[in-house]
Formats: sequence, C-alpha cells, structure tokens
Amino acid sequence: MDRTYVAEPYKIKVVEPIAVTTRSERQRFMAEAGYNTFLLRSDQCYIDLLTDSGTSAMSDNQWAGMMLGDEAYAGSRNFIHLQEVVREYYGFKHVVPTHQGRGAENLLSSICIKPGDYVPGNMYFTTTRAHQERNGANFVDIIIDEAHDSQAELPFKGNIDIAKLSRLIDEVGADKIPYVCLAVTVNLAGGQPVSMANMRAVHELCSKNGIKVMFDATRCVENAYFIKTREKEYADTTIAAILKEMMSYADGCTMSGKKDCLVNIGGFLCMNDDDLYQKACELVVLFEGMPSYGGLAGRDMEAMARGIMESVDYNYIHHRVSQCEYLAEKLKEGGVPVVKPTGGHAVFLDARAFLSHIPQDQFPAQALAAELYLESGVRSMERGIVSAGRDKKTGQNYHPKLELVRLTIPRRVYTYSHLDVVAAAAVSLYKRRETIKGLEMIYEPKLLRFFTARFKPLA
Repeated sequence: MDRTYVAEPYKIKVVEPIAVTTRSERQRFMAEAGYNTFLLRSDQCYIDLLTDSGTSAMSDNQWAGMMLGDEAYAGSRNFIHLQEVVREYYGFKHVVPTHQGRGAENLLSSICIKPGDYVPGNMYFTTTRAHQERNGANFVDIIIDEAHDSQAELPFKGNIDIAKLSRLIDEVGADKIPYVCLAVTVNLAGGQPVSMANMRAVHELCSKNGIKVMFDATRCVENAYFIKTREKEYADTTIAAILKEMMSYADGCTMSGKKDCLVNIGGFLCMNDDDLYQKACELVVLFEGMPSYGGLAGRDMEAMARGIMESVDYNYIHHRVSQCEYLAEKLKEGGVPVVKPTGGHAVFLDARAFLSHIPQDQFPAQALAAELYLESGVRSMERGIVSAGRDKKTGQNYHPKLELVRLTIPRRVYTYSHLDVVAAAAVSLYKRRETIKGLEMIYEPKLLRFFTARFKPLA
C-alpha cells in the first residue's frame, strides 16, 4: 500500500473497553442469535461494523450542548437553534424533527402517497420502500444500470437514469408520481454518490412535469465530499457550499441525523411547501410529538444542530472517507472482492463473488457476515437477498444483482489499526472460502426480515 492516509483529525478524550472473545464463545453467541448479526449483543462484538447509524462518537462541543437542553414541551430554544442551522446549511424553509429518519419517511409517505402511485428512486432502501409500499405506492428503480454491477468503475454510480425517469412519467403520468426519492448517497449500491449535474437534471425534468424531488439526505455530506473530489468544477468549493447547492435541487428531504449529523438519535423532515409543512405538523403529533420536538429531547436537538455544523468541516469528512478507502485497499491487496469504487460510509464485500459456490437462495451474504464474526468478532451486516425481501404479489424472494456484506465504519470511533484487524480476518476467510456453507432461514418476519430473521447452517 503506497498511499499515505490522513491521520485522525481529533484526539481521544474518553475510551470505552470492547469485548475480546474466544472462537468457542462466538460460536455459542452466533448460534443463540440464529446466525443473524443483528441479534448479537453489543458486548459480544469486538469491532462493531454493523452500521454507522447512531454509532458516531460525539464531540466535546456536542456534549457541552447536551447540558444546555431546554426540555420545554413546546417551543424549545434547542428546536429554534436546530431550525436556524438547518435553514443555514440545507436551505429549506421548514423543518419537522422526528425521532430518527424512518419517522420522517413515515410522515412523507403518509402525506404524499395515494394507493396506486409510483415512487421512482435511485435504488431502494429497506425502510424507505417499506413506508412507500405500506401507503400503497409502487417503488420503481431508476438508477443507472452500472449501479447493479459491483465492479463497474464510475465516479457517480448513484446517478438517476434520466431516460428511465422520462419513460416512467410518459407511461404512468406525472399525476401518479407524488415525488422522486433521490438518495445521496446510495447505500445499497455501495455508498455511491450522485453528481451535481445529475441532481440538476432530475430537478429540471421534475419541475417541467410538476413532480417534487425529495432527497434521502442521510449521507449528504459524504456525497458533497465526492462532488468536491470527483466533479472538477467543484474542486475549490467548500463542503458547506456544495451541500447548500445540492439541496437547492430538492423540494425537501428526509434526514436520519444518526449518520451525517453525528448524533446517536434524531432526524427531521424538511420541505419548502407551506401546505405540505402544515400537513406534516398535524401528522407528527400523532406519530412523534409536538412539531417543535418530534420525539426528541431538547438536548438531542442541540447535539444535532452542533453536529450539522461540525459535519461540513473538510478535515473531518476527508478522514472519514479515507478510512473507507484504507480498508478497501487492504482487502483488495488480499484478493478479496469488494464493490468498486469505494463509497463514503462503508466497504462492501461482494458475497456473490466471494462465495460463488453458494446459490443466492442459500443466503451467501448472510453466511459470510456470520462467518466473519466467528473468525474475528467483527460484526457486519447482510445487504442482499435477505434485505431485499419478497414480492408482495407473488410471495417470491427478490433476487437483487448485488449480494453484499457491509462493513460500515462508525464516525470518529475506530482507528486504522482496527481496520487492519478487519482486513486480516476477511483475507483469512477468503483463503478458505470453499469451506463456508450456506444457510437456511428458519424464522421469517413479515416486514424487514433482515432485522430479526433466524437461520441455521446447511449440513
């Protein structure tokens, strides 16, 4: 590895011990968890790469803000601060706090979708699609074809295919499309970004047809970083300025503050439309809380406001993405197949290529995630056929082209030495990949099965 990677732009003030376990202990833990890494306890995991959602290390400035929580039931000054920060950094007129991102997804879907509508998006996300379908919509994938190819090297693999969107508008009519759901970045494609040019084109097409564009802005700062480093005309533009321009091409957004806002809980729904805001304020009372707290304590809103300001610091986001690139390079040096190019929040193992001897209906990504834990105590998660779920009409499994294991890096938590351990474990597994067996699902919930399904190894 010839490249020099940037050092951590922070110093460690508080430490938390992590579990060191034996293989025999991990075998017992995994059996008890039904070979589902979501069902492991955190104190059974050595390096926890399950998710970057709510797992960030907050700064001393954020913790100081927590002490200034105004816990008034209505009109908290922390909400006023959050509102000001969101308007300054994202540019939207209205903000409705929610307990996390899926609360915002629920509000948006409930307000905007009618049964029989179509919601196009650049690849599905599990909870997003579940909320859309629950309200009667049909999700339509309009991402570029290359996004489904793990080895395609494109700088903006998350882009929407404008021709696909145009065809859908012609086929079903603009009145059947309440909004386009544009994710920045695209999680299930491997954390792939969307170019500014593509956002602009989507916005122009939708404006002509009277269709709203709603961003899934969960990892928008990571997307802004990729625009700065991959779209030449933005090389000298600040992350904050890029982020503000990105948001100008949307009518609103859902946000899980547990990612790029650097907090452990919280989210919000943004919009510019006054009528939509009024409807959101009415509905949030039913599901979340008052429009000025939305299920959050005042201290949580203050931490999120401060996290938004910290998130646009170039040194922070440069280091974050560098950690992903470091892990990816270590894996590639060991021959391990990964999604290319590397995304901003995780490295994705290509389980289809890694375990080519295991049929997709035997859940190769789930098996690989379980085996990685057994090998090293590293917890990861499946993003393949289990996450994709079933077709509600036919009852058959969806068979996505991408069968992945996500190694998700929490923000400001682990060092490069931790990533060395992860890489060594994955390389070791790859060398004995033929010994890894598939799984059988023995319990399947009706919704979002990847969270709680249980498996057992095939003989």
